[in-house]
Amino acid sequence: MTDGPALLGVRHHGPGSARGVRAALDRYAPQIVLIEGPPEADAVVGLAAEPGMRPPVALLAHVVDEPSRAGFWPFADFSPEWEAIRWAAAQGVPVRFIDLPAAHSLLMREPVEGGEEGDGGSGGARVRIDPLAVLARTAGYDDPERWWEDAVEHRGSHDGEAGCAGDADDPLAAFAAVAEAMGALRAEYGDGGHSHDAVREAHMRLRIRDARREHERVAVVCGAWHVPALAATAGVTADRALLKGLPKAKVEITWVPWTHRRLSRAGGYGAGIDSPGWYRHLFTAPDRPVARWMTKVAGLLREEDLPVSSAHVIEAVRLAGALAAMRGRPLAGLGETTDAIRAVMCDGSDVPMELIRDRLVVGDELGQVPEGAPAVPLARDLAREQRRLRLKPEALEKEVELDLRKETDAGRSRLLHRLRLLGIGWGEPARSRAGTGTFRETWRLRWEPELAVRVAEAGVWGTTVASAATARAEDEAVRATALSEVTGLAERCLLAELPDALPVVMRVLADRAALDADVGHLAQALPALVRSVRYGDVRGTDAAALREVAEGLAERICVGLPPACAGLDAEGAAEMRGHVQGVQQAVVLLADEGLRTRWAGVLRTLAVRDRGMPGLLRGTAARLLLDDGRLAAGEVARLMGLALSAGTPPQEAAAWTEGFLAGGGMLLVHDARLLALVDAWLSGVPAAAFDDVLPLLRRTFGEFDAGVRRTVGELVRRGPAGGSPEAAAEGAPGFAAGLDEARADAVLATVRLLLGHDRTTGGAAT
Repeated sequence: MTDGPALLGVRHHGPGSARGVRAALDRYAPQIVLIEGPPEADAVVGLAAEPGMRPPVALLAHVVDEPSRAGFWPFADFSPEWEAIRWAAAQGVPVRFIDLPAAHSLLMREPVEGGEEGDGGSGGARVRIDPLAVLARTAGYDDPERWWEDAVEHRGSHDGEAGCAGDADDPLAAFAAVAEAMGALRAEYGDGGHSHDAVREAHMRLRIRDARREHERVAVVCGAWHVPALAATAGVTADRALLKGLPKAKVEITWVPWTHRRLSRAGGYGAGIDSPGWYRHLFTAPDRPVARWMTKVAGLLREEDLPVSSAHVIEAVRLAGALAAMRGRPLAGLGETTDAIRAVMCDGSDVPMELIRDRLVVGDELGQVPEGAPAVPLARDLAREQRRLRLKPEALEKEVELDLRKETDAGRSRLLHRLRLLGIGWGEPARSRAGTGTFRETWRLRWEPELAVRVAEAGVWGTTVASAATARAEDEAVRATALSEVTGLAERCLLAELPDALPVVMRVLADRAALDADVGHLAQALPALVRSVRYGDVRGTDAAALREVAEGLAERICVGLPPACAGLDAEGAAEMRGHVQGVQQAVVLLADEGLRTRWAGVLRTLAVRDRGMPGLLRGTAARLLLDDGRLAAGEVARLMGLALSAGTPPQEAAAWTEGFLAGGGMLLVHDARLLALVDAWLSGVPAAAFDDVLPLLRRTFGEFDAGVRRTVGELVRRGPAGGSPEAAAEGAPGFAAGLDEARADAVLATVRLLLGHDRTTGGAAT
């Protein structure tokens, strides 16, 4: 290596390689350091020495006119390239990136499934070899990670302390050995399926030649796979010929935070690792890495209230060492520590092991970049909003409860809804465990590095989150093809508080509603529109125009629903039932008594019409009327008796039952007449038709809670088979003949307490 550049072939994200690189650089003392990576990064590499830079981080390059065409080059604190950058910064030595420019490589990218070395932009349809896997098999290992630990991470260890990849006397000797091994692999496999490597390596050779003209001692840090090609004596003319005619685009590059979780997947270097948290521990532990790891694990398990003591730690360390000796390994690796932890600390259970893998072996470390890093204006505005609202991006998934009556929480809600409009999925709404209510929201937050690309893509809509979300909402409204899409967009605009977008959305909504004559479409659109009215009232937004459109849609549904329901097949009836239930909820939310009365009349029409009306819809309408208090119990029994009479085909009767009981089976528990009707009908179903109605009945009763099913079964068992409603009314087994007022009075005190009312005065409790 003394006659030419020092070619330091590494494993990307390998802590042993990182230690070896530092030792080699200390010994060789180069005048310039060349690193595999996009040359555009030369403009921002100086930020790596800033105090605000904390790995894991990544270089993000994207095409200016097509931000979705982007690439990442990640670095952890145990990455050899990062160690080289920090060494150069400390020594005042210049750093240059020498790989194929992102202006070319981003246009040449193809999906890549695997590969340990090389850039993620290379590859193709051919099978790519894994150099580490080949070397591991040659050495008699079936696991490349285990071979790497034994050959590199644990090499030269003393007293349980991980050594470095370089020899103590000559740190460059280990890299020479790696180069020799890779030379043999390249001689056997050629490019190994890395179809673009020839172009990339030609560019790297040209940049190395440029550096050698200016400096005597040049160090090159690159994937070990490339070392034989970079050491070859290809001519300048041939290299330049390979670079002619490459596609080119204007690109921008910056630093973005990265996560250990993303390091566990193949990224920009195509070098995903399975255990970034473990590798970071090996790199940072000053001594006794196994004992320190066991202590970390014990601390995590104690936080989860598992009984782990110092004795467990001592025994686990001993067992890991014994396992390593039995397996012929120089030091306990991740496999041995995992087996020891499972046996000693977890009592053989894999459940705590999943937690350990998630939190420690992989980890949720999220990097940080300086504020001065280049960014699109939208990203800067988002960062300001995050600081203002004290909503810090984190790699660990967490739930956030928001009380919209508080200014800060309301601002957080607006930001998250606006980001969802822009396709930036930082947060997802979740069901609250603390209850529901108009003033409460629950979000599940998790920041993924890929969201930086989504932010760059969304930058075309505006320079601030509010303006970009407004422009995106207006564009979606104009391009919407269905009425339900527009009403859903109106709801999202209100949740995101985008008043400037509402005029466009409302104009499109009015036009679509006037032209759409399909009752199913109108019914599908109404619930979201009514929720928008509700949210507008809660959040202080003028929703009068929305209410007017919603009431107009409801009126048109009332007129057109009965004829639209007639003659539907089973599939169409099931779809329409969902629309009818949605309209029922919407009408209740609108709180217009006149509209509710007209809607009840429509439901009554559906419930009593028997010619051409699907039984599923008739049963659904009857149940909605009953739940709304607009159908007497006697009338319900009459409708059920007609629907389950002997003249009704069994399948139609089963469909009516499914529609009526879909709201829950407690009705059968508390109304003996209805239970007796269902029991009598079911007992009288002909054997030839029973197999046809059985799936419907299973679906209906399968939706009941287990306790309800058990109670109904017990009541039927105790009652006379085929019992009449009259007998049930007189006091069938399981039912009292009348109301027990003394027992009913016993719950009044509890009900008052739940409602927050004083027992004596009836006023609101203070």
